Amino acid sequence: MTPQADQGRQAYTDSSTGLAKRILLRLFSGYRGALAVRLWDGEMLRVGDGAPAFTLSFRHPGVLRDLLLSHDPVRLAEAYFGGEVEVAGDFNAAMSLRYHLENLKLPLLEKAWLALRTFKLGAWKPYRQSSEKMVPVSRQNGTDTIAFHYDVSNEFYRLWLDERMVYSCAYFETPEQSLELAQRNKLDHICRKLRLRPGDSLLDIGCGWGALVCWAAQHYGVRAHGITLSRNQFEHASEEIRRQGLNAQVTVEMRDYRDLPAEPSYDKVASVGMFEHVGLKNLPGYFATVHRVLKSGGLFLNHGITSDEPGWNQGVSTRFINRHVFPDGELDTMSNIQRAMEEAGFEIFDVEGLRPHYALTLRHWVRRLEKHADEAVRLVGERTYRVWRLYMTGCALQFEQGATGIYQILALSKGGGLPSLPLTRRDLYDNT
Repeated sequence: MTPQADQGRQAYTDSSTGLAKRILLRLFSGYRGALAVRLWDGEMLRVGDGAPAFTLSFRHPGVLRDLLLSHDPVRLAEAYFGGEVEVAGDFNAAMSLRYHLENLKLPLLEKAWLALRTFKLGAWKPYRQSSEKMVPVSRQNGTDTIAFHYDVSNEFYRLWLDERMVYSCAYFETPEQSLELAQRNKLDHICRKLRLRPGDSLLDIGCGWGALVCWAAQHYGVRAHGITLSRNQFEHASEEIRRQGLNAQVTVEMRDYRDLPAEPSYDKVASVGMFEHVGLKNLPGYFATVHRVLKSGGLFLNHGITSDEPGWNQGVSTRFINRHVFPDGELDTMSNIQRAMEEAGFEIFDVEGLRPHYALTLRHWVRRLEKHADEAVRLVGERTYRVWRLYMTGCALQFEQGATGIYQILALSKGGGLPSLPLTRRDLYDNT
């Protein structure tokens, strides 16, 4: 605690305002930064040295009690979703409260005593808490969980995605490039890595709103098929295929990857931002399915997010994501993902880390979402807007700090002999 805060604590009386400030100073003791706190009665408190980077407004003393008892960042986030906590100022700086609350150590007796004191402030009164918004799951890692995330509203996604509705990490040649150009770069980069040729058959598992299958058909002359479990994505992709005149080359359908045909049917397979939904225990079956539908010697590109820790252990990030963003979503380390691919019969041929690219992508998305905040709230409601704003800001920080990664893995379905691939990567960047 700073000397300024310590002196202020001693000066407080046992009035309601003084008690609240005393509790807040204890709750934010040791916080590395400066913030302002506005109480439900309008009283203000400054914590830390220097100008506050943001203001945290508590609209109900019950939130203060909950933070004392649990000091759980997820509970604070849920209070923000429900409108009982407001954040003004530097939203990125406010995200640092997560680490402060995670590491906060309060003696049990002190915690209990302070929590009891909050009842003097009116903490016994009920306050509106954000719904967990969980969904019944008819098939694990299936349609219901996909719909929870992707079927929010196509118009909502359109507010902050690029013109092709690409909802995955872009590929920036320079940090100054526009999101639209970087997403075109990414689509082309995937097609080049797969060495697509006219007449190739391409399967896109988790095809999103259809950008990759349309791009591959239009620019590389392939026959492309996409599958998705999202009704909204399927309808948009179908319309895009018709609009671009690609009906003879591109098809999409609502299908679970587990229901793909048993025979090898495709020369190339892409999976972009999809395997994170599969679930760790299902990864062997997922990669085995991809291997089964891919012709001998065919190429598979897996583009997805990884964690810096193995497994999907319970923690702040995992609880938040599974409760509010991706039910059933799970991540693992890069090494474990590669091992699962190899055990399914793939030969790993090329790996590219894209962590800086996703950090840039997310910053673009957050700025666009905040710019269209009013329209987003009109489309999906205040709570959903706040969930996505906090989620994508937190993800940007995770990628910037290295706690989360993302990789493109190019693998070969073993067919014996040498692969029919160039000896170098030069063709990926040669525009001649």
